[in-house]
Amino acid sequence: MPPEKSAYALARYSRSADSIRQSVDWVRTHNSQQFLESFYFQYGHQSIADLGHTVLCFEGVSELAASEIEDEVLWDGQAKSSRYQDFSKGGFITPPELAGDDLNAYQNAGNALIAAYKDTHAKMDAWLREQLPRPEEMKPEAYGRNIAARAFDVARYLLFWGVPTNVGQVTSIRTLEKQIRRLRVSEYAEVCELGLEVAEACAAKPECLWTDEEAEPLAPTLARHAEPDEYLGKSNADLALWASQNFSAPHEEGVRVDLVRPNDTLTEIAATLLYPVCDVPFRTIYDTVRGWSDARKSEILDVALQSRGRRDDMLRGFRGGQYCYDMLIDVGAYRDMHRHRRCHQYRQAYSGLHGYEVPRQLVQAGLEAEFRATMDAALETMHHLPNPARQYLLPFGAKSRFLFKMDFAEAEYISRVRSGVKGHFSYREIAWEMKLRMDEQEPELGRLIQATPPWIEDPLKR
Repeated sequence: MPPEKSAYALARYSRSADSIRQSVDWVRTHNSQQFLESFYFQYGHQSIADLGHTVLCFEGVSELAASEIEDEVLWDGQAKSSRYQDFSKGGFITPPELAGDDLNAYQNAGNALIAAYKDTHAKMDAWLREQLPRPEEMKPEAYGRNIAARAFDVARYLLFWGVPTNVGQVTSIRTLEKQIRRLRVSEYAEVCELGLEVAEACAAKPECLWTDEEAEPLAPTLARHAEPDEYLGKSNADLALWASQNFSAPHEEGVRVDLVRPNDTLTEIAATLLYPVCDVPFRTIYDTVRGWSDARKSEILDVALQSRGRRDDMLRGFRGGQYCYDMLIDVGAYRDMHRHRRCHQYRQAYSGLHGYEVPRQLVQAGLEAEFRATMDAALETMHHLPNPARQYLLPFGAKSRFLFKMDFAEAEYISRVRSGVKGHFSYREIAWEMKLRMDEQEPELGRLIQATPPWIEDPLKR
């Protein structure tokens, strides 16, 4: 069934004595759009929209746009993996904001990163074959794929937010509406355009049909009502202005993975609301805010809510978690960690001012000098481009700051799963440090996390 009709049938099923077969037959002869207009959009019965699920695919979008697309808590989907693709063949996305000399500088820097990516992969592939000879029991094809994947793991540090990718997602109509409204107020022109295109796709007939039968539009009612989330855009601007006038703290980088255990809900919410508009560690923000009066903390909440409309949800900054992991990690690792949905995630601006990671294997292969020269040149060009388009040039190896708030079950899951020997060495180290931080603060819980230390390796396993 089309998603909107499915939602209508299941909503009626929960509100009548009819069987599901009778409810489906009812929907065949009644207008689902009129039902959704009244009960979902007019009366605010939002749970109805959870009953219809949609499948959309985004093709040829930038990695930056993909990250924004995926930034929903109730989201299921996958993007193209950097481990299984050769990105040197597909070019890269140019942000529509750039023109003239800025456009030329961006394209030259992007081409240099792609060329270095291709060259690094070839050299790492050859070096790994020398270091890891093929076992007799392993077929040459499997060995070649494993070596290539490990070489891509190193070369990916030279990819950047502008490289293209594809994203496939499955969401409810309700989540899709939130996503469209959020995308339409993005600071990135590409992402705003995607928000409009998604709404248009909902009103059109599907592109890919399973059978030869003519299909109905995906979610035509949603397409008429998914307006930009003005509250989200306005509240971010309000908080940024308030922080620039009222918040100051010494700048510091902090550790790569820091675990903060808030014991005051008001302080936690206030600090979380400030985190995306600041450029210092969460612990610094939390400790600073904790020393303020309740009245001043509440002022932050009032600023965040002053532009809220009747139907606007609370900002995600009001959501809590027992464990707050503040991470200063490379963008490639963030792309892997970002896919964990059972937690609340926040990020600071992609400034390019936190330096970058240098893979250990790259140093061992004697490629460090070439790598640093390419990264330094890319970041230098980036800092001369206008915001926010400059962020498309941020390499995956560059570090940025992200906050993950979660319960213990999710902390255990991420630490255990992401530290496994099949994973990328970058997020393996992060997952292991998450376990260590738990050991330090909650030893009786930390002992329950069966994480794999990063020094235990099996490089020919995928």
